[in-house]
Amino acid sequence: MDIALRDAGFDDAQAIAQIYAHYVLTSCSTFEETPPEPGEIRTRLAEISRGGFPWFVAELSDGPVVGYAYAHAFNPRAAYRFTVENSVYVHPQHLRRGVGTALMRRLIEECETRGFRQMIALIGDSANDASRRLHASLGFSNAGVLPAVGFKFEHWVDVVLMQLPLGEGAGTSPRQ
Repeated sequence: MDIALRDAGFDDAQAIAQIYAHYVLTSCSTFEETPPEPGEIRTRLAEISRGGFPWFVAELSDGPVVGYAYAHAFNPRAAYRFTVENSVYVHPQHLRRGVGTALMRRLIEECETRGFRQMIALIGDSANDASRRLHASLGFSNAGVLPAVGFKFEHWVDVVLMQLPLGEGAGTSPRQ
């Protein structure tokens, strides 16, 4: 499959909203329960950009967006400013074709370039083997499990924490 990665833009909001809606409505990979409209996705894109974080889409050679990934602040407190949290979603018809891996590699590279030192994955649902395998294949290590912190589809859901050092990680002081 021939895919191209590029920065996400406001024109991608409809495709992003459609991809994300599938996961909101059918899985515990996200704890949102109502799919956001394209207008809300545009607001989120603007906030991510203003915060200095990357957001990428993957599209096929014939044009449709088949996935996206972005990073955002792990926590708003100043001491966390070098740590990001990632999100990655792939259209369900394009899973296991390398889209998520390509998006994540690009996201990791860009976060390192921007001086971030740690990337955290908060994986909704400890049964989400695909996401855990994807992150592990990229070097993320298990950092813990928060049991039963979400409640969706009438049952309690865990969050799996995984972590990846970026660049020099904690080996040196970051650029201020």
